[in-house]
Amino acid sequence: MVDQRRIDDQRWVDARAAAKHLGIQVRSLYAYVSRGQVRSVPGEQGRPRLYALGDLERLRVRRDARAGHGAVAAGALRWGEPVLDSAVTAITPRGPAYRGRLAVELAAEGLPFENVAELLWSGYLPPGAVTWPRSAMPHAQLARLIGADAPPLDVMPLLVQVAALADPERDDRRPDAFVTRGRRLIPLLAAALAPGFGAATVTRALGAGSVARIAARALGVDEVHAPVIDQVLVLLADHELNASSFTARVTASTDANPYACVAAALATLSGPKHGSASLEVAQFADEVGSPEAAKAAVRALRKQGQVPPGFGHPLYATGDPRTPPLLDAAARIGHARRTRTLLAVVAATTDAFPSVDVGLAALVAALGVPASAGPGLFAVARSAGWLAHALEQRAAGHLLRPRARYVGVPVRDAIAIESANR
Repeated sequence: MVDQRRIDDQRWVDARAAAKHLGIQVRSLYAYVSRGQVRSVPGEQGRPRLYALGDLERLRVRRDARAGHGAVAAGALRWGEPVLDSAVTAITPRGPAYRGRLAVELAAEGLPFENVAELLWSGYLPPGAVTWPRSAMPHAQLARLIGADAPPLDVMPLLVQVAALADPERDDRRPDAFVTRGRRLIPLLAAALAPGFGAATVTRALGAGSVARIAARALGVDEVHAPVIDQVLVLLADHELNASSFTARVTASTDANPYACVAAALATLSGPKHGSASLEVAQFADEVGSPEAAKAAVRALRKQGQVPPGFGHPLYATGDPRTPPLLDAAARIGHARRTRTLLAVVAATTDAFPSVDVGLAALVAALGVPASAGPGLFAVARSAGWLAHALEQRAAGHLLRPRARYVGVPVRDAIAIESANR
């Protein structure tokens, strides 16, 4: 059985412990729950309800802001208070909004991913179809270096480095040069979805007219599903200061080139608590095995005060708005066993809402492609956001260098404060 804590380290406590954590009465805790600020799950067999410790911690950080900036800074990197200004994406109850435009609306309108990427980069949404150039790449030679079972997230960093080495002007700091490299790099990432980066498949894929069609050809999916892939890419294109986008900003703040920003972000995305979370969801569905077993599996988790992997998002107390469109698309496309199982898990989990990772896993299963395609599609989509954040950070012109509050063995020798900033 997959433990949800492997996804987001979520812990659950009873009402008394929750109230003590906040220093409030239990009745005040219920007020926070009713406002959607603290998630709760029912106890099994008559046991009391349990409350999300992560939500309690965020509330305590906000309360402790009165104690000074140190308390705020301590919790800011744990889904806490904002740490920097950005004009790229806002998180709203209706999901992320790119430069003021809701992602769910952009996806529902059927806008191509390329147009949305341009919106993220410049603030301008092109009215017509956007076509990006293709970069030359030694596909056959690279394919010989890559194992047949290599997942896309293992192939993409190699492609980024090869593309960087082939670009003598990669350190051009002009914003338009930065964007130009993004337009050439993202189609390559989409081609990396091809199993084993097969040379013939990659060549055919790069001949397609859009990133979504490149992805469809690379995955061996009928191009009739390209609009659904566009929808996935648009919904996942950015999500404010997620871990990989923050990594891209840190890298960009050193004046690193766009290839380095994307490579650093890819490394961060690869973790199961971020871009690879849909794999955990798929594994859970496979372990459950059938829709009929889903309810029993969910009940077993709830007895432990847990929910299935991919459920509950700290930013969306009433559900991730990006998930329903993907689940709907999965239900329309096909009836793969994993898709049916995941939909049954969603139906059986009444008090917790599925995150976008559940929707992505269900859609990948419906398309009939390996589960590893989920993180790959996530990376292709989020690369647009990485470049947008990298551009914004370079324009800000300062190095991102957080400070640490030392809690180790006391320092006995006096050290100049300036040395800590080197």
